[in-house]
Amino acid sequence: MDIKDIIKPENLVYQKTPLMTDKPLSYCPGCGHGTAHRILMEVIEEMGIQSETIGVAPVGCSVLAYDFMNVDMVGASHGRAPAVATGIKRCWPEKFVYTYQGDGDLAAIGTAETIHACNRGENITIIFINNGIYGMTGGQMAPTTLKGMKTSTSPYGRDIETMGNPLKMTELVAQLPGTCYVTRQSVHSPRNVRRAKKAIRTAFESQKGKKGTSLVEIVSNCNSGWKLEPVAANDWMVENMFPFFPLGDIKVDGKLVNNQ
Repeated sequence: MDIKDIIKPENLVYQKTPLMTDKPLSYCPGCGHGTAHRILMEVIEEMGIQSETIGVAPVGCSVLAYDFMNVDMVGASHGRAPAVATGIKRCWPEKFVYTYQGDGDLAAIGTAETIHACNRGENITIIFINNGIYGMTGGQMAPTTLKGMKTSTSPYGRDIETMGNPLKMTELVAQLPGTCYVTRQSVHSPRNVRRAKKAIRTAFESQKGKKGTSLVEIVSNCNSGWKLEPVAANDWMVENMFPFFPLGDIKVDGKLVNNQ
Protein backbone atom coordinates (compact mmCIF):
# COMPACT_ATOMS: atom_id res chain seq x y z
CA MET A 1 0.00 0.00 0.00
CA ASP A 2 1.29 3.43 -0.96
CA ILE A 3 1.88 5.90 1.87
CA LYS A 4 -0.43 8.34 0.05
CA ASP A 5 -3.27 5.86 0.57
CA ILE A 6 -2.68 5.97 4.33
CA ILE A 7 -2.23 9.71 4.85
CA LYS A 8 -5.82 10.75 4.25
CA PRO A 9 -8.05 13.05 6.32
CA GLU A 10 -10.17 10.16 7.57
CA ASN A 11 -7.05 8.40 8.88
CA LEU A 12 -5.53 11.36 10.71
CA VAL A 13 -5.51 11.06 14.48
CA TYR A 14 -3.73 14.36 15.06
CA GLN A 15 -2.63 17.25 12.87
CA LYS A 16 -0.52 20.21 13.97
CA THR A 17 -2.39 23.47 13.94
CA PRO A 18 -1.17 25.79 11.15
CA LEU A 19 -0.99 28.53 13.78
CA MET A 20 2.18 26.87 15.05
CA THR A 21 5.09 27.62 12.73
CA ASP A 22 7.31 24.88 11.31
CA LYS A 23 10.32 26.07 13.29
CA PRO A 24 11.46 23.39 15.77
CA LEU A 25 10.79 24.28 19.40
CA SER A 26 13.93 25.44 21.18
CA TYR A 27 12.66 24.91 24.72
CA CYS A 28 14.38 22.44 27.03
CA PRO A 29 13.17 18.84 26.57
CA GLY A 30 10.15 18.22 28.80
CA CYS A 31 9.28 21.91 29.25
CA GLY A 32 5.56 22.74 29.31
CA HIS A 33 5.90 25.87 27.15
CA GLY A 34 5.53 23.94 23.91
CA THR A 35 2.27 22.32 24.97
CA ALA A 36 0.94 25.64 26.26
CA HIS A 37 1.81 27.23 22.91
CA ARG A 38 0.00 24.51 21.00
CA ILE A 39 -3.28 24.60 22.88
CA LEU A 40 -3.31 28.41 22.81
CA MET A 41 -2.93 28.37 19.03
CA GLU A 42 -5.50 25.58 18.68
CA VAL A 43 -8.06 27.69 20.53
CA ILE A 44 -7.40 30.67 18.26
CA GLU A 45 -7.67 28.46 15.17
CA GLU A 46 -10.89 26.81 16.35
CA MET A 47 -12.44 30.21 17.09
CA GLY A 48 -11.40 31.43 13.64
CA ILE A 49 -9.79 34.59 15.00
CA GLN A 50 -6.20 34.33 13.75
CA SER A 51 -6.36 37.55 11.74
CA GLU A 52 -8.01 39.35 14.67
CA THR A 53 -5.55 38.27 17.38
CA ILE A 54 -2.49 40.10 18.71
CA GLY A 55 -0.14 38.49 21.22
CA VAL A 56 2.28 40.28 23.54
CA ALA A 57 5.34 38.56 24.97
CA PRO A 58 8.01 40.14 27.20
CA VAL A 59 11.44 38.97 28.39
CA GLY A 60 12.17 35.43 29.57
CA CYS A 61 11.44 32.07 27.98
CA SER A 62 8.17 33.58 26.78
CA VAL A 63 10.09 35.82 24.36
CA LEU A 64 10.66 32.75 22.18
CA ALA A 65 6.93 32.62 21.45
CA TYR A 66 7.47 34.96 18.49
CA ASP A 67 9.23 32.15 16.65
CA PHE A 68 6.45 29.61 17.11
CA MET A 69 3.08 31.39 17.15
CA ASN A 70 1.72 32.26 13.71
CA VAL A 71 -0.25 35.32 14.82
CA ASP A 72 0.65 38.99 15.05
CA MET A 73 3.04 39.45 17.97
CA VAL A 74 4.34 42.54 19.77
CA GLY A 75 7.39 42.76 22.02
CA ALA A 76 7.28 44.26 25.49
CA SER A 77 9.93 45.21 28.01
CA HIS A 78 10.37 42.91 30.99
CA GLY A 79 7.12 42.86 32.98
CA ARG A 80 5.31 45.40 30.82
CA ALA A 81 3.17 43.09 28.68
CA PRO A 82 -0.15 44.01 30.38
CA ALA A 83 0.56 47.70 29.81
CA VAL A 84 1.38 47.11 26.14
CA ALA A 85 -1.68 44.88 25.76
CA THR A 86 -3.81 47.62 27.34
CA GLY A 87 -2.64 50.12 24.75
CA ILE A 88 -3.30 47.75 21.86
CA LYS A 89 -6.74 46.79 23.10
CA ARG A 90 -7.78 50.39 23.64
CA CYS A 91 -6.62 51.32 20.14
CA TRP A 92 -8.26 48.27 18.54
CA PRO A 93 -11.03 47.16 20.92
CA GLU A 94 -12.35 44.70 18.33
CA LYS A 95 -9.11 42.68 18.41
CA PHE A 96 -8.41 39.70 20.65
CA VAL A 97 -5.35 40.59 22.72
CA TYR A 98 -3.40 38.25 24.98
CA THR A 99 -0.15 38.30 26.92
CA TYR A 100 2.09 35.27 27.39
CA GLN A 101 4.26 35.66 30.50
CA GLY A 102 6.36 33.72 32.98
CA ASP A 103 6.23 34.04 36.76
CA GLY A 104 9.47 35.99 37.10
CA ASP A 105 8.08 38.49 34.61
CA LEU A 106 4.43 38.71 35.64
CA ALA A 107 4.81 38.34 39.40
CA ALA A 108 8.08 40.21 39.97
CA ILE A 109 9.14 43.10 37.75
CA GLY A 110 5.63 43.20 36.25
CA THR A 111 3.62 43.03 39.48
CA ALA A 112 2.33 46.60 39.18
CA GLU A 113 1.35 46.25 35.52
CA THR A 114 -0.48 42.99 36.22
CA ILE A 115 -2.32 44.26 39.29
CA HIS A 116 -3.45 47.52 37.75
CA ALA A 117 -4.52 46.01 34.42
CA CYS A 118 -6.61 43.45 36.31
CA ASN A 119 -8.00 46.08 38.66
CA ARG A 120 -9.05 48.27 35.74
CA GLY A 121 -10.68 45.28 34.10
CA GLU A 122 -8.84 45.65 30.81
CA ASN A 123 -10.57 43.35 28.32
CA ILE A 124 -7.51 41.17 27.66
CA THR A 125 -6.40 37.59 28.28
CA ILE A 126 -3.30 36.90 30.37
CA ILE A 127 -1.56 33.52 30.00
CA PHE A 128 0.68 33.01 33.04
CA ILE A 129 3.28 30.20 33.05
CA ASN A 130 4.36 29.46 36.63
CA ASN A 131 7.37 27.19 37.12
CA GLY A 132 8.49 28.69 40.40
CA ILE A 133 11.85 29.90 39.10
CA TYR A 134 13.58 32.22 36.65
CA GLY A 135 14.12 29.76 33.81
CA MET A 136 16.01 31.65 31.11
CA THR A 137 18.33 33.84 33.14
CA GLY A 138 20.03 31.31 35.39
CA GLY A 139 17.56 29.60 37.70
CA GLN A 140 17.25 32.37 40.29
CA MET A 141 14.59 32.50 42.99
CA ALA A 142 11.28 33.93 41.77
CA PRO A 143 8.32 35.32 43.74
CA THR A 144 6.66 31.92 43.23
CA THR A 145 9.61 29.84 44.49
CA LEU A 146 8.37 27.50 47.23
CA LYS A 147 9.51 27.50 50.83
CA GLY A 148 12.75 25.54 51.10
CA MET A 149 13.13 25.29 47.32
CA LYS A 150 16.74 25.55 46.16
CA THR A 151 17.67 27.93 43.35
CA SER A 152 20.87 29.60 42.18
CA THR A 153 20.16 32.55 44.51
CA SER A 154 18.75 30.46 47.35
CA PRO A 155 21.20 27.52 47.35
CA TYR A 156 20.11 26.44 50.84
CA GLY A 157 16.43 26.77 50.06
CA ARG A 158 14.01 29.69 50.26
CA ASP A 159 14.02 31.01 53.81
CA ILE A 160 10.71 32.65 54.65
CA GLU A 161 12.15 34.81 57.42
CA THR A 162 14.66 36.54 55.16
CA MET A 163 13.18 36.00 51.68
CA GLY A 164 9.47 36.27 52.30
CA ASN A 165 6.60 33.99 51.33
CA PRO A 166 5.84 32.64 47.85
CA LEU A 167 3.34 34.84 46.04
CA LYS A 168 -0.01 33.43 44.92
CA MET A 169 -0.55 35.92 42.13
CA THR A 170 -3.65 34.21 40.74
CA GLU A 171 -5.53 34.27 44.04
CA LEU A 172 -4.48 37.88 44.45
CA VAL A 173 -5.88 39.12 41.13
CA ALA A 174 -9.04 37.09 41.63
CA GLN A 175 -9.96 39.49 44.43
CA LEU A 176 -9.90 42.46 42.08
CA PRO A 177 -13.25 43.67 40.67
CA GLY A 178 -11.93 43.94 37.12
CA THR A 179 -11.22 40.23 36.69
CA CYS A 180 -13.96 38.05 35.25
CA TYR A 181 -12.28 34.66 34.82
CA VAL A 182 -9.29 33.44 36.85
CA THR A 183 -8.10 29.85 36.84
CA ARG A 184 -5.06 27.66 37.48
CA GLN A 185 -4.30 24.67 35.27
CA SER A 186 -1.39 22.49 34.12
CA VAL A 187 -0.26 20.64 31.00
CA HIS A 188 1.61 17.67 32.44
CA SER A 189 -0.93 15.01 31.42
CA PRO A 190 -3.46 14.55 28.58
CA ARG A 191 -6.40 15.19 30.91
CA ASN A 192 -4.85 18.37 32.25
CA VAL A 193 -3.98 19.54 28.74
CA ARG A 194 -7.66 19.26 27.80
CA ARG A 195 -8.68 21.20 30.90
CA ALA A 196 -6.10 23.91 30.24
CA LYS A 197 -7.27 24.24 26.64
CA LYS A 198 -10.87 24.58 27.80
CA ALA A 199 -9.77 27.28 30.25
CA ILE A 200 -8.00 29.24 27.51
CA ARG A 201 -11.10 28.99 25.34
CA THR A 202 -13.23 30.31 28.22
CA ALA A 203 -10.82 33.23 28.65
CA PHE A 204 -11.06 34.20 24.99
CA GLU A 205 -14.84 33.79 24.99
CA SER A 206 -14.96 36.10 28.03
CA GLN A 207 -12.90 38.66 26.11
CA LYS A 208 -15.32 38.32 23.19
CA GLY A 209 -18.16 39.04 25.61
CA LYS A 210 -16.31 42.13 26.95
CA LYS A 211 -16.42 40.84 30.51
CA GLY A 212 -13.08 42.16 31.74
CA THR A 213 -9.67 40.64 32.41
CA SER A 214 -9.10 36.88 32.28
CA LEU A 215 -6.00 35.22 33.72
CA VAL A 216 -5.09 31.60 33.04
CA GLU A 217 -2.20 30.36 35.16
CA ILE A 218 -0.49 27.20 33.96
CA VAL A 219 1.70 25.53 36.58
CA SER A 220 4.60 24.01 34.68
CA ASN A 221 7.98 22.45 35.28
CA CYS A 222 11.48 23.79 34.66
CA ASN A 223 13.48 20.60 34.64
CA SER A 224 16.67 22.47 33.71
CA GLY A 225 16.28 24.99 36.51
CA TRP A 226 15.14 22.36 38.95
CA LYS A 227 18.04 20.06 37.96
CA LEU A 228 15.69 17.14 37.31
CA GLU A 229 14.92 14.90 34.35
CA PRO A 230 11.55 15.68 32.68
CA VAL A 231 9.54 12.84 34.23
CA ALA A 232 11.04 13.46 37.68
CA ALA A 233 10.31 17.18 37.28
CA ASN A 234 6.65 16.46 36.59
CA ASP A 235 6.47 14.19 39.63
CA TRP A 236 8.12 16.88 41.78
CA MET A 237 5.64 19.43 40.47
CA VAL A 238 2.66 17.26 41.42
CA GLU A 239 4.05 16.51 44.87
CA ASN A 240 5.26 20.02 45.74
CA MET A 241 3.82 22.70 43.48
CA PHE A 242 0.19 21.56 43.34
CA PRO A 243 -0.39 21.53 47.12
CA PHE A 244 0.65 25.20 47.28
CA PHE A 245 -0.76 26.16 43.88
CA PRO A 246 -3.94 24.01 43.67
CA LEU A 247 -5.48 23.53 40.25
CA GLY A 248 -8.98 24.65 39.34
CA ASP A 249 -11.16 27.68 38.67
CA ILE A 250 -10.89 30.50 41.19
CA LYS A 251 -13.25 33.04 39.64
CA VAL A 252 -15.90 32.47 36.98
CA ASP A 253 -18.11 35.15 35.43
CA GLY A 254 -16.88 37.62 38.02
CA LYS A 255 -17.75 35.43 41.00
CA LEU A 256 -15.30 33.70 43.34
CA VAL A 257 -15.62 29.93 43.58
CA ASN A 258 -14.17 27.18 45.76
CA ASN A 259 -14.53 29.30 48.91
CA GLN A 260 -11.94 31.83 47.72
